[in-house]
Amino acid sequence: MADMADMSDAATVDIRVRVNGTRRRETVPARLTLADFLRVNCGLTGTHLGCEHGVCGACTVLLDGEAVRACLVFAVQADGAEVTTVEGLAGPHGELSTVQAAFREHHGLQCGFCTPGFVVSVTAFLAENPKPADDEIREALTGNLCRCTGYQGIVNAVRAAAENSVAEGPA
Repeated sequence: MADMADMSDAATVDIRVRVNGTRRRETVPARLTLADFLRVNCGLTGTHLGCEHGVCGACTVLLDGEAVRACLVFAVQADGAEVTTVEGLAGPHGELSTVQAAFREHHGLQCGFCTPGFVVSVTAFLAENPKPADDEIREALTGNLCRCTGYQGIVNAVRAAAENSVAEGPA
């Protein structure tokens, strides 16, 4: 995480952003990452920081519906945008999304560190490709790293989420 003291003399920018449906207006250092903004300013710690180089995918969030690495995006770049974190994927009463439930049911997680990034990435992937073949699922997962699961549970979870989403129909 960026040291906030190091940014005290940096230029600041007013931003307006909608995070998980809640409008926020804040003044932030120009070089504050979106990941740090979400974790520190918004208190949304489900967005994990792994490599901080955009390689591991642990910090993946949706920016206007597109999966992005929050460690590579500045908070000022989200000005005027809608940001959805893993916390924002759950239903209004805390019920798990189809993807979250599939990860739980199909053992698509172990330590859980990478799980939020996977869940957000898979959510974006299934929105674009609701009926993926196994090779498409594996290709979609290449942007996220997991050191615990061996990936088979994750692939099974994505397959199940796709099947459940198709069975449930459009929201």
